[in-house]
Amino acid sequence: MKNKNAFHDLTDEELVQQINETKNDLLFGVLYERYSNIVYNKCYGFTKTNAEAKDLAQDVFVKLYQKSSTFQGKSKFSTWMYSLTYNMCVDYVNKNVIKTVSSNEMELEDLNAFQEETEDYSLFQMRENLLKLALEIIAPEDKMILLLKYQDDFSIKDIMDILEINESAVKMRLKRAKARIIIAYNNLKD
Repeated sequence: MKNKNAFHDLTDEELVQQINETKNDLLFGVLYERYSNIVYNKCYGFTKTNAEAKDLAQDVFVKLYQKSSTFQGKSKFSTWMYSLTYNMCVDYVNKNVIKTVSSNEMELEDLNAFQEETEDYSLFQMRENLLKLALEIIAPEDKMILLLKYQDDFSIKDIMDILEINESAVKMRLKRAKARIIIAYNNLKD
């Protein structure tokens, strides 16, 4: 058996294939080294405490290992990993945090008050501290799609793969999430 360093040149997809074939935990350690900081940072963005973020990131990696055999290679491993990470973060928030503003509390009239296309530049013009607060107020699902698009710079196609929804659904969710964060942000400014 090769040592762990011999596998550092393999792609993520090749590593997953080797992990599934050999059940070698050391190979999973290579993936862990590649992505532990990224996963931790994503978890921290949803939990806001170091201990909770570490625990949640650990849970993500346990789930990644357990589900590695279900990775079909239809997308990049990193896309699949992001999907699992974000879904676990959203589940964590939904189970453990009372939301100040839920998507159910948003009035349809509030959403319709915005033009058909909410301009992206509105998001980029927001003050950082208020934007962070607004991200904590909106539903975790809205936060997730906004972070995928604007923080992680995923394309609509990538988000389609992660969320397993079609293009029009991604665009509609993005539009609604942008409208909701603008409402939350404006409420904080007032």
